[in-house]
Amino acid sequence: MGKEYKDKISAAGVEITVVSKGGKDDYISLTDIARKRNPEFPADVIKNWLRNRSTIEFLGLWERMNNPEFKLVEFDQFRIESGSNAFVLSPQKWISSTNAIGMQSKSGRYGGTFAHKDIAFEFASWISPEFKLYIIKDYQRLKEDENGKLSLDWNLRRTLAKTNYKIHTDAIKQHLIPQNVSQKQKGITYANEADVLNVALFGMTAKEWREQNPDKAKKGNIRDEATLEQLIILTNLESYNAELIKEGIPQPERLDRLNKAAITQARSLVDNPSLKKLHNPKLLK
Repeated sequence: MGKEYKDKISAAGVEITVVSKGGKDDYISLTDIARKRNPEFPADVIKNWLRNRSTIEFLGLWERMNNPEFKLVEFDQFRIESGSNAFVLSPQKWISSTNAIGMQSKSGRYGGTFAHKDIAFEFASWISPEFKLYIIKDYQRLKEDENGKLSLDWNLRRTLAKTNYKIHTDAIKQHLIPQNVSQKQKGITYANEADVLNVALFGMTAKEWREQNPDKAKKGNIRDEATLEQLIILTNLESYNAELIKEGIPQPERLDRLNKAAITQARSLVDNPSLKKLHNPKLLK
C-alpha cells in the first residue's frame, strides 16, 4: 500500500477529510459526512445507513466490481437480513466479514470510517442530495488543484528550479567544503547554503517553514509551494550564489546580495506577459 496523503474539503460548512493513495483510490471520511446530520454521534448515522437493504446491495455491487476477494456468501447473508428491525451492522463487521475494500475503519484520534469516493458520494446522497452536490463540487476543486501540480506550469517550475543545481553544488564543494570532511559535514554545508537561498527569497529557512506549515510539510517542502515567479528567481539565485562562492564572498554578504537580487527580479517578473502565458497554457496556443 502506498503512502497516504490527507486533505480537506468543505461542504455546506462541514469539513471533510480526504485520504489519497494516488490514482483513483481516494477515500473520504464517512464520519465527517455523518456529522452533517448528527455532530455528536456520527457513528450512529453510519450504522443506520448500513441497515438499509439498498445500501447493502449497492456496497455488494461495488465490491463485486472492484474486489475479487469479496466474500459473496457472507454478503448474501447480510443482504437477506438487511431491512429488518433487528438488523444491525457496523462498518467494522462489514469489513471483517466480507473482506470488503470499499470501506475502511481507522482507530485513534484522527480515525473514523472512510469509504471509497463512489461509496462516500452514495452515503452523502442518503444524508442529503444537496449536501452531496456540495461535496462533489469541492472534491472536484481539490482534484483540479492536484492536477495543476502535474501540469506544464508545475513541471516547468520544478525543472527551472533544478536547472542550475549541479553548478551550485559543485561551487560549494570546490570553494566551501574543506578536504577530507565527512559526508555528514558535507550535508550540513549544503543545507546551510540551501537555506541562504531560502532566506534570501522566502524570508525563512526550510525548518522555519516546516514549523509554520506542518500540514503542507507532510506533502512537500518550501520550494514545492513556490510560485512560478519565485522558482524562476531561485534558478537565477543559484547561479549567482555559485559565482559569489567562487569569488570567496562571505556568507552574510552573499545573503544580502542575493536578497537584493531577489527583490529586484521579483519586481520585474510580477507583470511579465510571458509568465502570464505560462500561468495560462491556453494563451500559448
